[in-house]
Amino acid sequence: MVKFGYSMLCEQAGPTQLVHDVRLAEDAGFDFAVISDHYFPWLDAQGHSPNAWSVLGAAAQATNRIPLMTYVTCPTRRYHPAVVAQMAATVALLSEGRFTLGLGAGENLNEHVVGGGWPPVDVRHEMLVEAVEIIRELWEGGYVRYDGAHFEVEAGRLWDLPPTPPPIGIAVSGARSARIAGEFADALIAIEPRAELGRMFDEHGGAGKPRVGQVAVCYDTDTDEAQRRAHEQFRWFTGGWKVNSELPGPTAFEQASRFVRQEDVARQIPCGPDLETHVEAVRTFVDAGYTHVALVQVGGGNQNEFVAWADKEFLPALRAL
Repeated sequence: MVKFGYSMLCEQAGPTQLVHDVRLAEDAGFDFAVISDHYFPWLDAQGHSPNAWSVLGAAAQATNRIPLMTYVTCPTRRYHPAVVAQMAATVALLSEGRFTLGLGAGENLNEHVVGGGWPPVDVRHEMLVEAVEIIRELWEGGYVRYDGAHFEVEAGRLWDLPPTPPPIGIAVSGARSARIAGEFADALIAIEPRAELGRMFDEHGGAGKPRVGQVAVCYDTDTDEAQRRAHEQFRWFTGGWKVNSELPGPTAFEQASRFVRQEDVARQIPCGPDLETHVEAVRTFVDAGYTHVALVQVGGGNQNEFVAWADKEFLPALRAL
């Protein structure tokens, strides 16, 4: 049975609200929760970007049942992989085993802040593989020395480890990342309902493993208001991953999306109160073979209404799929 999750989107809400919202999601019966890991919002209008790992620690203590997952953390620039290994082990302990570490090759938007330039995608993939190797080795316990092409670890050791290491998911968008995920990950992560990503994942060792997708919706009783809000906060979404991963900051996204119209966004994101429109957006992921689908409600100030509607109407309709 497909599981349906709730997204804590750090770009559109502050830390206290994010923890409040995930507690609501747990009470409403969402099957899992994911959190974005950004240094910047995509657009200034979103207005937030707290530290995801601090929020995860608070969420782990504020909830009792709901599994948590990063969607996704880049372990190669802003964070050294040895630090990611420690953070993930700590959250796994705080959540009593409810944590999955979602990893990806990153976005210039968030990683350029530490300097050193933004590597080309093939180098980013090489770095991601080394990072996963370091993280898994540190989770085994004992001292670790690693001397790779991109990273070094000298006498690293984690002193607080969970009884079972967290699963690792890896974000994919094409053939090379799908191969890396198939070889190194416990789950596939993607934001597009493309069945071929799952097939490539299977070909490289991913058969039978979870596939986690994410779909944005903008619920509101007023369709015009939903479309206005989606355009204001999510028009960056229309650029596509190859563009979005390269742009350096909110100003660049403002410029790249300046000609995107409200109706353009509404064609990609279901907006308003119509239940079937929202269900159909999720169905594309279910039909593409995803085992988990995380829902993003566009608009940080509209989570209470969304969760209440999801509890009463949306989740029951999705479970009927």
